[in-house]
Amino acid sequence: MSSHPPSQRPSSTTLVIDFGDEPSNLKLDPSRFDDIELEDGSNSAESASLPSTQEQRSKPPGGPPAGPPQSHEWVQGPKLIFMMTGITLVAFLMLLDTSIISTATPRITSEWTFLSFFLVFEIGSLICAVATSSTMLIVGRAVAGMGGSGIQNGAFTIVAGAVPMPRRPALMGLLMGISQLGMVAGPLVGGALTSYVSWRWCFYINLPVGGLVAVLLVFLSIPEQIPKPKGLKSVSTVLGNLDLIGFTLFAPAAIMFLLALQYGGSTDPWNSATIIGLFVGAGVTFIIFMLWEYRVGDNAMIPYSIFTIRTVWASCVTYGFLAALLLCGSYYLPIYFQAIKNASPMISGVDILPSIISQMISAILSGQLLGRIGYYLPLTVLGASLAAVGNGLISTFSTTTSTGRWIGYQIILGVGRGIGLQMPIIAVQNTLKLQQVPTAMALIMFCQSFFSATFLSFADVIFNNSLRTIIPQQAPDINVEAVIQAGATAFRSVVPASDLQAVLNAYATSVDHVFYLAVGASCAAFLTCWGMGWVDIRKKQGPPGAPGGPGGAKPPPPAEDRPKTDV
Repeated sequence: MSSHPPSQRPSSTTLVIDFGDEPSNLKLDPSRFDDIELEDGSNSAESASLPSTQEQRSKPPGGPPAGPPQSHEWVQGPKLIFMMTGITLVAFLMLLDTSIISTATPRITSEWTFLSFFLVFEIGSLICAVATSSTMLIVGRAVAGMGGSGIQNGAFTIVAGAVPMPRRPALMGLLMGISQLGMVAGPLVGGALTSYVSWRWCFYINLPVGGLVAVLLVFLSIPEQIPKPKGLKSVSTVLGNLDLIGFTLFAPAAIMFLLALQYGGSTDPWNSATIIGLFVGAGVTFIIFMLWEYRVGDNAMIPYSIFTIRTVWASCVTYGFLAALLLCGSYYLPIYFQAIKNASPMISGVDILPSIISQMISAILSGQLLGRIGYYLPLTVLGASLAAVGNGLISTFSTTTSTGRWIGYQIILGVGRGIGLQMPIIAVQNTLKLQQVPTAMALIMFCQSFFSATFLSFADVIFNNSLRTIIPQQAPDINVEAVIQAGATAFRSVVPASDLQAVLNAYATSVDHVFYLAVGASCAAFLTCWGMGWVDIRKKQGPPGAPGGPGGAKPPPPAEDRPKTDV
């Protein structure tokens, strides 16, 4: 029991409370003080039940912790450099190889899981490189695809757990800038290897870089930020959480939908029983899939509680649209240069360098800028707007477009893509708890895959149907199917010189129509990104519902802003 009267307490940094037989009428609000030291009196049990301010900060009532604990171990120094180099190289290789991420993207939470997927990817690349038949090549691509399914998700998750949010945008920009370079540089690298070495080196190239990654990451200890079971218990936990029924419902729905787009207007008329049946089957199966996902809840392939958070679903959809317009450009710009400018695959890869370089630079710089201004929404809006303008300008390409115009238009498009692509990922990571980030990253990669596959199917339908419509109008004597089957680099061999200009005009117009679709994807991204919210990532944000988080109570004011209270 303290002997000091209230007017003579020892110091301003210590608060002594007398729990005697006749205590004063004292109302104590711990959230208004920094550190409170309770000196036990006769009623020790009562004093022990009073939480400290630090406990109140770390365990806010009504919600999970508002931020990572003080003991959170971040990666710094040379270890951070080696880690970023390794995972960036892996992501670059995966996108360079253009593996489409599986719809059943697993949840990556550790360095070793990430490396395991990379090993599978390397094995698939080796099978492709030594393939002696088309069947063997397809099997190799399937194996590489299974490995690639976890690589990019794992890279994003490792960065999220290795560095605090204020430093994350710059590193994410570096990762996105260089890895996305692999996606758009594929035609350049593939054209060079095919023309001057062998197509097999498109796959062999992954192996030596894989050795470098092994040196950088295998012996590098990255702190495990998310507790998880070990050994067989971990395997049983993963198998128990797999939504196999959801996957078996979604996979046929997606396949029927994409096959309908692929066959419609080419092998079967759009009003044929086959195409209508595929669309109806896809729609019915997808409805059943959504009902099942709602029933399963958080154990579903698409966790309900995470996807219903506005920032999460808006970011996922926005990222899907941005990824779709990226692939449309990387596929159809080379077709324009090969068909209209008569460029080889190698030269067409050089011709798209303006979009590649501008995208890489803007991705890195936008990460630095986000770390300074703190708000990702303005940058997302800017990126989607520039992408819409760039795609719109490219849709004006003709057989006589000057070099200055196609370079300048590509730069605008590349800057927009580079600025916008990483922002949805940062938004999701800033919104959720660290334990939820792997699942959310898998959801974003799922949207990337599905949107990309869907929009590429739409683009193929638009392009081929445009050729089938325009060529008969401008060159009625030309066999349209022969032109389509010959492809962009060989159609000149099946077209007489007198009709060549008409076919070139048809090709240019058909490519323009594809970029109308890319403009639509850009505008859709512009609309959906507003749901990502106006949040400053420089301020510590709690998870949804927690103090300081979206929808939660206002956190206690900083120590220096709290009123000085005498008791």
